[in-house]
Amino acid sequence: MLELTYDEEYRLKLDLYPAVTDGSPLFVYIHGGGLEAGSRKDNADLFINLQANGISTASLDYRMYPAAKFPDFIEDCAKAIAFLTDYNNFTKIIIGGSSARAYLSMMLLFDKSYLGRYGLDPLKFDGWLLDAGQPTTHFNILRERGLDTRLVRIDEAAPLYHISEDFKPVRADGKLPYILNLAASNDMPCRLEQLKLLDATLRHFGYPKDRLRFEYMNGFSHCEYNNKPIFGSIIADFVSNC
Repeated sequence: MLELTYDEEYRLKLDLYPAVTDGSPLFVYIHGGGLEAGSRKDNADLFINLQANGISTASLDYRMYPAAKFPDFIEDCAKAIAFLTDYNNFTKIIIGGSSARAYLSMMLLFDKSYLGRYGLDPLKFDGWLLDAGQPTTHFNILRERGLDTRLVRIDEAAPLYHISEDFKPVRADGKLPYILNLAASNDMPCRLEQLKLLDATLRHFGYPKDRLRFEYMNGFSHCEYNNKPIFGSIIADFVSNC
């Protein structure tokens, strides 16, 4: 494992678990914790297993509440991804995570301005794994505004707000990235319904059906499966098929 600093000003680091073989794909994992907790060290066993199976993994830290404010954490993740794209010639790059990390991934995917600052188009990446994220304005961003965290808001801080028909392939193969949308059958209140809305909205705006996958995690509560072998298998399968 390599510990790399991607932001000197805020001393932000990422851990890179390079695969033992040359020319590997990279899975960029953004940790969860409601934008106020968690660490890049979370799920280290998952990264080691992916590494052993020929998939390089990068797990990154970012600024969080209470020190951070919207959109600090999204800007940090964009900077980390830009750092990784310059670090090595990976065969493909897949980005994602669970819960708050999926929210951050959604914002990077649908609001092109964050990665655009680094000359990157989110549609140029190979895949996005969105596990149980909040596609409306995140509840802790509502708290930052002094609002009831149960409110459903779709504004500039909501991934759904940024979805339009502007899906133009920019990859060499002329195709759009694969999107895997995971949802627990017993997720937190409103989360499953919101994830169904995300999937329906993408389809409504013409995102290719063969590039979208919606998968229920039956019998599980919110992210309960993250530390189970099934999650690693889902990631490995998705990465290999992107």
